[in-house]
Amino acid sequence: MPSSLEQLKRWSVVVADTGDFEQLRRFRPPEATTNPSLILRASRQESCRDFCRSVTQNAHSVGEALFRLLLHFGLEILKIIPGRVSLEVDARLSFDPDGTIAYARELVDALVQRGVERERILIKIAATWEGIRAAQELEKEGVHTNLTLVFSLVQAIACAEARVSLISPFVGRILDWYQKHPEAKQGEADPGVLSVERIFEHYKRQGYGTQIMAASFRHIGEILALAGCDLLTISPAFLTELQESSTEVPRKLFVPEKAAELEKKENLSGLDAAEFQLRLTEDAMACEKLHEGIRQFCRDTEALEELIQRGWPEPGLGEYPKI
Repeated sequence: MPSSLEQLKRWSVVVADTGDFEQLRRFRPPEATTNPSLILRASRQESCRDFCRSVTQNAHSVGEALFRLLLHFGLEILKIIPGRVSLEVDARLSFDPDGTIAYARELVDALVQRGVERERILIKIAATWEGIRAAQELEKEGVHTNLTLVFSLVQAIACAEARVSLISPFVGRILDWYQKHPEAKQGEADPGVLSVERIFEHYKRQGYGTQIMAASFRHIGEILALAGCDLLTISPAFLTELQESSTEVPRKLFVPEKAAELEKKENLSGLDAAEFQLRLTEDAMACEKLHEGIRQFCRDTEALEELIQRGWPEPGLGEYPKI
């Protein structure tokens, strides 16, 4: 019997969630995603640390060095994979639509100037109201976007109505929240899996063109429960576990028949900024996890800046930021 990983690929596009070049060469995924946390983790490896030094040396500022780092990570990953790479805008711009647009344009232009086709670039932006508006403008310009840190249907619908290319709902982080707040959980099902199922069904019923890429898994069961989702971005540890398993993987998510003709069930379309923020605030989990995620990406970006200033020291007590 084929491995569980090969079976899963029949139902979903399997994407590698890593900035580790060696893992990408090992699994040869069609696409890859990365973020400041994954780049920070990858930089602990000696070979990657040398790469980081080489691409950031002689930069005129820390900001320029950080931009070079993201650019060259993207270029290196695109040498390995045949498809798209998702590269994240500085999380400190999550509430600055103009800054997000400018950063994204600069990054895409730099990649295109180095021979990368625009179709292979996905710009990752946090799914705040401001981030969604920035993504809407970028998509009109032909810049494809991946809206990340999606924890609620209201975010997902706003992204689809903005015609973004892809969203990344975070399965495991939703589970994390409910494990800390057991009084809020209803039933025994994994709330992160249920959230993606709900988004998937709504998207397919409405005929939205935005793809769904489930992310942030805590165990293999979450991944297998979402077989059939458009894309699944999976860490190397879980890719290895799936590769070494022969457990049968049936499809779990299906596109409803005559999807676009069915009536809407959720009154979440056409929200303005105030209504969006109110709906998001009413969802304690989504509100908390979105802002927590932005804070974490900001901290890891600042940790990368610290390493740039220190010349990428060897990992050691007091010398290397904690992940």
